[in-house]
Amino acid sequence: MQALTAPAGGRERHAAVLPLPAFSDNYIWAIVHGENAAVVDPGEAGPVLKWLEQEGLRLRAILLTHHHGDHVGGVLELSRIGDLTVYGPARERLPRCDVPLSEGDRVLLPELDLDLGVLDVPGHTAGHIAYTGRAAGIEPVLFCGDTLFAGGCGRLFEGTPAQMHDSLEKFSVLPPDTQVFCAHEYTLANLRWALAVDPANRTLQQWYQRAQQLRAESLPTLPSTIGQERETNPFLRTQQVDVIRAAASWAGRNQPTPVEVFASLREWKNDFK
Repeated sequence: MQALTAPAGGRERHAAVLPLPAFSDNYIWAIVHGENAAVVDPGEAGPVLKWLEQEGLRLRAILLTHHHGDHVGGVLELSRIGDLTVYGPARERLPRCDVPLSEGDRVLLPELDLDLGVLDVPGHTAGHIAYTGRAAGIEPVLFCGDTLFAGGCGRLFEGTPAQMHDSLEKFSVLPPDTQVFCAHEYTLANLRWALAVDPANRTLQQWYQRAQQLRAESLPTLPSTIGQERETNPFLRTQQVDVIRAAASWAGRNQPTPVEVFASLREWKNDFK
């Protein structure tokens, strides 16, 4: 995880994107630059409030990707602590949203050295959005909510396989060094499934070993990168021969299109133990 430091006001200030653990496996991503902060998908307020107090930071903004409670549950409590702006998807019902966003919009916060473009990425929910660009001077970054996970993707609660496949394709064309800030620590379970799909993938084998080491040390496996996901995540590899064959074998039928490969992979993952 990249973190930059710079002196300000006689004390060391940081510019970074940091994980604040929440619930059993959520990450609230905290963006900090100098004395200012923003958070992405605060499902609960407690971890954010504790961090702000410890670090002496001012919360300037909340960025939301979708409406699920484990991503928005802390918004109203955090709204009470001061003057801040809440950004979120225009097509979803949220506890608070000051600036509704859809694809093509931008979030510009100079005090956080933040410039993020918005992508519409339906699939997990109907109005899910993602943010990509620069945050705390770090670029390229992607805050993808529950659309993409390391080695996996979100369940289709409100969207279709075609929608989710198209959403993931938007991520796949981002620069390979894009840091992927997923909202859940699902990596080990996802990679166990990915190895069942693509067992000969040496890069995937090495990534699973590294992820096991990180979790054994109670460290996050995130952020991932788009380049790593292209090489190891079956959901971004629906045109690779080995993945197509594995999906067809599991489904017991040919998979003539990438969307059909994706749909079979998603069903496989749903049932994987």
